[in-house]
Amino acid sequence: MEESTSKEKVLKKVRKALIQKTKNPYPTLDNDSKIYSASDEFLDILFAEEFTKVNGQFVYCENEEECIELLKSLAKEREWDSIHSVDKKINELLEKGNLKFTSSEEDFIKSEVGITFCEYLSARTGSILISSKQASGRRLSVYPPVHITIAYTSQLVYDIKEALTGLKVKYGESIPSMIATITGPSRSADIEKTLVMGAHGPKEIFVFLIDDNS
Repeated sequence: MEESTSKEKVLKKVRKALIQKTKNPYPTLDNDSKIYSASDEFLDILFAEEFTKVNGQFVYCENEEECIELLKSLAKEREWDSIHSVDKKINELLEKGNLKFTSSEEDFIKSEVGITFCEYLSARTGSILISSKQASGRRLSVYPPVHITIAYTSQLVYDIKEALTGLKVKYGESIPSMIATITGPSRSADIEKTLVMGAHGPKEIFVFLIDDNS
């Protein structure tokens, strides 16, 4: 009789482990307590500090009108011709400010800038939490060389754990199939240990934070 292949041996071990489950070696482990102590700083200040540390570009806006004006100034300065947005509310804001943008699938491949909302902002890590349930889907925050996130101060949480708890409350049993965190522009040092920006995503990331708590 032929000997089992390495793959078959591994599968046998897996099947055995599934049948003969071991007891939890840490039954009293506390999974609910917070790991990190909360900061005394305001969440918007903490987020701005951490976000800029990872080469993110932060813009504070007192309201939506100021956000659009600052976006227009930035677009003019950078000479952006192909801004892409598919979110209805963002499109309405851009239209109010007479800011040129595209939404069609045909224009997506040529887009220089993608504008999206987010689910939450994690202040402790300076991260943007996004999900596939958003109107922007999975691609718009990844493909264009520049990604702009429009967020509100009410979306600020201290850490990612709080953000995930918020998602559970928001979506219930219908949790998004993709939940991702963005912490600064894409970077990689896989090739000859040389840091390359934008290797697997945007080279630049902006957060325009609108104060909606006043």
